[in-house]
Amino acid sequence: NNHLAVSWLIKAAKQGRKGAAKLLQRCWIQKKGITPENEADVRKLSTESKFERAVRKAAMMMYWKLNPERKETVAVAEMLENVSQVNTPAGGTAGKIPAPTSGQTQRVLESLVSNESKQMYPLHAIVEMKEHLVDWASRAGVQWLSTIIPTQHVNALIFFFIISNLTVDLFAFVIPLLVFYLSFISMIICTLRVFKSSKTWENFSALTSLLTHFEPGLDVEQAETNFGWNNLEQYVYFIISVFFVIFSFPVADKHWIPCSELSTVAIFFTVISYHSLSPSAAIYARRAMVIEVASSLCSLTQFLPENMITLRLLGHTFAALPLGESVVLKLSLPCLLYVYLFYLFFSMARMRGFSGTYCFLVPYLVCFMWCEFSVVLLQNSSAVGLIRTGVAYFLFLFALPVLAFGLAIMLFIQVFKWFLELELTKVIVTLVVCAIPVTLRLWTRFSMSILDVFRSLTHRGPVKLILLCISMVILFFAIYLYHAEGQKVYNSTMTWNQYSQACGPPAWQTKGMAQTQIFCSHLHGHRVTWAGHFRHVRVAETENGAQSVINMLPVFMGDWLRCLYGETYPKCELKNVTIEELCQIKALAKHTCHVKRFDSYRFEVTVGMIKEGSAEAEDPARDIVLMASNEFRQVLLNLQPGNLVEFSTKLEGRLGAKAPSFELKAIHCLDCVSSLLTGGRQVKIERDWRRTTMRALKFAFDFFFSPFLSANITT
Repeated sequence: NNHLAVSWLIKAAKQGRKGAAKLLQRCWIQKKGITPENEADVRKLSTESKFERAVRKAAMMMYWKLNPERKETVAVAEMLENVSQVNTPAGGTAGKIPAPTSGQTQRVLESLVSNESKQMYPLHAIVEMKEHLVDWASRAGVQWLSTIIPTQHVNALIFFFIISNLTVDLFAFVIPLLVFYLSFISMIICTLRVFKSSKTWENFSALTSLLTHFEPGLDVEQAETNFGWNNLEQYVYFIISVFFVIFSFPVADKHWIPCSELSTVAIFFTVISYHSLSPSAAIYARRAMVIEVASSLCSLTQFLPENMITLRLLGHTFAALPLGESVVLKLSLPCLLYVYLFYLFFSMARMRGFSGTYCFLVPYLVCFMWCEFSVVLLQNSSAVGLIRTGVAYFLFLFALPVLAFGLAIMLFIQVFKWFLELELTKVIVTLVVCAIPVTLRLWTRFSMSILDVFRSLTHRGPVKLILLCISMVILFFAIYLYHAEGQKVYNSTMTWNQYSQACGPPAWQTKGMAQTQIFCSHLHGHRVTWAGHFRHVRVAETENGAQSVINMLPVFMGDWLRCLYGETYPKCELKNVTIEELCQIKALAKHTCHVKRFDSYRFEVTVGMIKEGSAEAEDPARDIVLMASNEFRQVLLNLQPGNLVEFSTKLEGRLGAKAPSFELKAIHCLDCVSSLLTGGRQVKIERDWRRTTMRALKFAFDFFFSPFLSANITT
């Protein structure tokens, strides 16, 4: 009897009956009628909230409206016919949410009914069979190709080829632009998803209003709160993307960012995100939007001509009050408007017991960020660029067919010019050569297929993939910068004579070589600037990733790539010293072309140090060895033995031993006649990453708090 009673109580509780849920809870506590089969249902139904029971009851009553004859099974077509019976005027909803139109509820109900039953059709089976056939064929073909191509060796060589051609300048130029554009695309995708969710909000409002017709006690505010909480994911991704955009924009090369065009895009998405806001917070959102636009316009008046004094006063800073060492409070009209804007933010957040933070404030932040970013882009735009953008968008709207044809022709011409001028053929060949072995390696090792990769990317979503790539790039670059910056130490005033007395021949005679080395290890890390006589330079190492990869390929393919990437040996008919040397060695070379311009050298420079009180160099026992990178190539190859050079280095390695080896940081010839060497001091490129980071932090702080607060950080 207990088991039978529990089964009836489960059916009643599923219809939203409050008494049945309470009796089930008592049965659960007393363990009466509970079996392994019904344990899960009893636990779930007995712990449901009042709101969940109300939704369950309303949904059950709506289902009986769709199935008025209480049939055990009902066809989808019959349920669709009964939709009109459900769509009756809803009562008791005044003052809660706006009543939806009959068309909205009609679409929602038809969507619910249609999605409840999906059947397998012969066409779907054929498509599945085709996908499996393509999957099997691609995997079998890949396994056959992997037995022919030595993927492990090619992968390793390609990896070293790519790494050998990466420079600090390339990183500093490409990574900020890459992060900026990927983050900007992520912002757009998230905003479009937010706009799409606003359509979902309309359907949700229609369904909630319909359910209140059957259950007037349904808590509509609780439903809106749950809906807002469950749809926070796209807002979180949007805010993360905004942070990436803000930190990358100030350090990126502005010549490669079309600020005028992107500003109009930002203004467009400001409007889109504003229209996607919930109607429940329309009053605060409208007021905040007006204040934000007014504050931004007042700030932009500072870019007007100086003779417009009256208008420029709207954005003039009347006083600046320091708040500590790094923050300044600016008193101005935009500042006062910004303070009121923060008050509106707080008003949005405290609605419904501060559940308005994620229901109203967070969605409005999307509109706020787009508006602020559009102001930043406008500040970096030119008048000519804005005019060009306006004309371009006008043509895009009113002359789209002609414009599309013209753009197609221009694109074709530009691609053709790129192939001729920028040598895109080399880029395409490089990408193909890199992609084939890596792809084969992944497929053969992890048994991946084309369809699996596509399904995985679509399942994760483009935004998650973009943010993951950006995070990995920033993490890799941060580790590199930490290593580079962490090795920097202060400049030392230590002279060569002081070092020679403490770590040179005098110290060897009194302490011995080993004890001198142990003692001098305390000087590790000192940056010094000394002078000496240049003795000679030799090539210590040569790296050529392109040559290594080409040597692994068949002869006919290697020769083609060598001529594509490299240069042809000249004919001996031309009169030139360099050409004559190359044409002489052409007879000894095995190929008609070479890729020597990809050579990267590491030099070993020997410098004889000057004895105190003497202009002559000391004996070879006092020589030091400087290891120089390829950027010193032009200077070192033009030095003559005996030239007096001033160089900077960092003490590390075999301190206190004979011929210590140091890394060359800078060099300057003091008595050279050649114009190639008298231009100035050749310095090893070492970027000031701390200054770049502080500039990004200042921009981010001003983005969020200006014109109310401004960062006073020296960059």
